[in-house]
Amino acid sequence: MDNNDILIRLRYALDLKNSDVKEIFALGGEKVDAVDVPLILTKTPESDDEGAEANIPLANDQLERFLNGLITFNRGPKPGNSGPPEVSGEHINNLILKKLRIALELTSEDLLDLWKLAGINVSKGELGAFLRKEGHKNYKELGDQLMRNLLKGITLNYRP
Repeated sequence: MDNNDILIRLRYALDLKNSDVKEIFALGGEKVDAVDVPLILTKTPESDDEGAEANIPLANDQLERFLNGLITFNRGPKPGNSGPPEVSGEHINNLILKKLRIALELTSEDLLDLWKLAGINVSKGELGAFLRKEGHKNYKELGDQLMRNLLKGITLNYRP
């Protein structure tokens, strides 16, 4: 699962307009032109077909800036904070989980319910391992399948 696909799914799940996506990128410290937003929100072609639509691949640091902007967009600016936060370089799926938890103001129980809504059972211990800091002895990387199912649960929960 690439970063463009994650952003496409998040945009759909949270019902964001292209103008919202541009604003969220700006809040996170990433300058994106209005004409680039549809290209970012295009799936990466699986092959080098000449007829495939052009897209702009999204790097991990750009996705992290988007998520930082989403936190600011949903919750407002952090008091006493001057500028967007730094990019961490952590495993991307774990980072997305942590940032979405903050942006959507989700508790651990809410996250478990979202996975359950998507048909996956995740234990509290597993969730705790995903939320730990990289390098901790109980840290565990969040796989693409669990990330897909979390985004599916968010979609089922937030879309009317």
